[in-house]
Amino acid sequence: MNLIRELLHYLNLENEVEDFEKIQQSIEKDLIFKGTNLWILIFAIIIASVGLNMNSTAVIIGAMLISPLMGPINGIGYSLATYNFPLFKTAIKNYGFAVIAGLAASTGYFALSPVSTAHSELLARTSPTIYDVLIAMFGGLAGMVAISSRQKGNVIPGVAIATALMPPLCTAGYGLATAQLQFFFGAFYLFTINTVFIALAAVLISQVLKFPITTLVDEGRKKHVNRWISFVIAITIIPSIYFGYMLVQREQFTENVARFTRNVSVFEGSYLLRSESNPSTREIRMVYGGSTLTKTHKERLTEVAIDFNLEKASLVISQGFSLDASERTELDQLKMEINRLGIELENSQKQKDSLIKQPETGEALLKELNALNPDILSCSFSGTIRYSIDGKPDTGIRQVILSTRRGTLKTGEKDRINAWLQQRLGTEKIRVFYEEIP
Repeated sequence: MNLIRELLHYLNLENEVEDFEKIQQSIEKDLIFKGTNLWILIFAIIIASVGLNMNSTAVIIGAMLISPLMGPINGIGYSLATYNFPLFKTAIKNYGFAVIAGLAASTGYFALSPVSTAHSELLARTSPTIYDVLIAMFGGLAGMVAISSRQKGNVIPGVAIATALMPPLCTAGYGLATAQLQFFFGAFYLFTINTVFIALAAVLISQVLKFPITTLVDEGRKKHVNRWISFVIAITIIPSIYFGYMLVQREQFTENVARFTRNVSVFEGSYLLRSESNPSTREIRMVYGGSTLTKTHKERLTEVAIDFNLEKASLVISQGFSLDASERTELDQLKMEINRLGIELENSQKQKDSLIKQPETGEALLKELNALNPDILSCSFSGTIRYSIDGKPDTGIRQVILSTRRGTLKTGEKDRINAWLQQRLGTEKIRVFYEEIP
């Protein structure tokens, strides 16, 4: 119980809430779009449009940081939570003015810009999903908590970046300027999602922190307002759930296609040269090279696709190049000859390496043998072949010549050195010769 009480103490916001009058003054101040705020809005819109046009993430982030669009949205949420309808009307009016100004400025820019290509930063704002709802919701919660707190910190700039109000508005302007209505509706829907759920977050925080209601309002009107809020949330969130579901389906399809193509990269003597997939049409195009794929082979590929949850996919299989039986025979012979030459080259290289390493081996043997017996003064080491009249040559023989002081090595000592050399060189094919130096 004490743990829960302590946890609730850490989560408590009421001790840090700013004076309610100061909060309202701050919100009312950010509602105004004239003079400084209006010019900042216009500049931010142009900067964001240039960033989208040039596909520059850094420029877009800069535009989001200086954008004043959060002000009227927080004002809408705060005024609904406190049933301050005059403030709500002012917030809606200023918000509408900001949206129209943003659309006009971005449409004008893209209409004049010689670059009309839709880059990735722009395309990313045309397909909103339920995940954008979550971003707007939690970003709005963070922003309203910061506005209501004495310890504001640097939350507001982060919220501006996370919720990204400016880029979708500019993308909608791009759609109007280029007469691509799918871009306009997709981007404006994302902008609407951000607006609605940032405002909803402001409503929730205002009610949680129990902001005072300064106007007289009957219960019937409160219920009417709450019904409208619920209706707007519903019509905003339902399409995003569908789009989110479609996004998950596309990602799953892409992953299944990747696993399937890896599994059939080599099939019946043919090699997968290229594959492409379209999640929207669920079509998979595959180009093979090598053995000719028959109709039966293609049917088997379709059956394999079912094992990877691609039963509803359409497989389009084409032949890049094929080899008939005679061509394959010649190709196999060529491969065998290449392998043979490769083995000969490898053996030749090994023989060359062994010749190069012989002096190093002899020097190493001398150092080690001299440590064992200081009477060994020199060592010669080489690989040789012993030829016989009655049999085939005996290869792999190691020949070692040791120079010692006369009369210093006895037979037992020589046997010990011979055994050590066999162990050291890893072979019993060793011929050891001793020469005595006076």
